[in-house]
Amino acid sequence: MIRIYTLKTCDSCRKAIKWLKQHDIAFEETAIRDHPPTTAELERALNDLNGDFRKLFNTSGQDYRSMNLKEKLPSLSKDEALTLLNRNGNLIKRPFLISKFTTFVGFKPEVWEKSLL
Repeated sequence: MIRIYTLKTCDSCRKAIKWLKQHDIAFEETAIRDHPPTTAELERALNDLNGDFRKLFNTSGQDYRSMNLKEKLPSLSKDEALTLLNRNGNLIKRPFLISKFTTFVGFKPEVWEKSLL
């Protein structure tokens, strides 16, 4: 089963949900602010991103800017970054999709098509 973490006001999230429905792909939608991905799910995504935890962060978000993470991120350990993301769903780039075989951060239809269809 596919789980997709979304935010109702996120345009990319709405597009991703629409895309999944158009392709008859079953999924479970989870509100990212209320129930952020688990540390294990974030770690899986991090592995898929070759360890670049910056790609997990919503770098254009208000929380990211207010916490001055642009400056702090380079000095964070992997565990510190994953804990921070797990505790604040606003910091995670959306949509965040996880399936049995892959994870996606952000919506890129051409990438999703290769793995999900």
